[in-house]
Amino acid sequence: MADQYRAWLRHHRLSAAESLQRVLERPFSSLMTWLVIGIALALPVGLSVTLDNAAELSARWESPTQISLFLHTDVDAAAAAELAQALERSAEVAQVHLVSRDDALAEFGALSGFAEVLAELDDNPLPNLLLVTPAPRLDQDAVRTLRDNLDKRDKVDEAVLDMQWLQRLNSLMDLGRRMVMAVGALLLVGVILILGNTIRLAIENRRDEIVIVKLVGGSNPFVRRPFLYTGLWYGVGGGLVAGLVVNAALWYLQGPVGELARLYQSGFELRGPGIMGVLNLVIIGGLLGLAGAWLAVSRHLAAIVPR
Repeated sequence: MADQYRAWLRHHRLSAAESLQRVLERPFSSLMTWLVIGIALALPVGLSVTLDNAAELSARWESPTQISLFLHTDVDAAAAAELAQALERSAEVAQVHLVSRDDALAEFGALSGFAEVLAELDDNPLPNLLLVTPAPRLDQDAVRTLRDNLDKRDKVDEAVLDMQWLQRLNSLMDLGRRMVMAVGALLLVGVILILGNTIRLAIENRRDEIVIVKLVGGSNPFVRRPFLYTGLWYGVGGGLVAGLVVNAALWYLQGPVGELARLYQSGFELRGPGIMGVLNLVIIGGLLGLAGAWLAVSRHLAAIVPR
């Protein structure tokens, strides 16, 4: 049994080395196979990384949530300040900021560029505004309930919680993740088929060798082993190419994204898959290579019978 184990282990080492040598002896065809596998793996991974960065960016937008209370136009600054003090005493409210109608008009004039036109108005059409920050412990349902309660107050004309756009964004991101999973599954199946076809061609090219090995007593596992290692090397190379493609794309986009974040005074940075992500891609590529090789060998090896 010890001799059989050593022979089995030695044949594994020889099969791995021989299959790697055969792959490297055809650099152009091997490179083309690695590129096809790498691009097929890089597409869903790149889309997933993009969605992860978008999720991180949207998480920054979610906090803090504010409720805008537009008061009636007949509510003066003193009454608005009194209402703000009353709201701050509530356990559901963390902070209340009063924006007077004069400050709101001045800010609108500065942002719109119509300050001179607005100065000619006889009356200020803007109401006093209260920006209410809910307590951090409140979830989205509790914040909506707070908004509804504040909307019912006598001095409040309208309470606005602008979260609909964020909910739409989250829904689009969930849809995007499902689409990435579907596209990724199709591409993984395509990778297995590509590898299976590559291994099938390798089997056909070595048909005479396989027949001779079987004639001298070689078993199917013995004959199958080099082809499995060939699929493994193709898959590992494709996973490595996928990691390089994703990181190269992120490096190319890092400059424009960083400049855009700087203009918006944000510290946001693109996050890539990292070393562990590339290692996972290499492992996934190797497993796909083994799967494709196993399917091809199991199907075509049994058809080769010595006569």
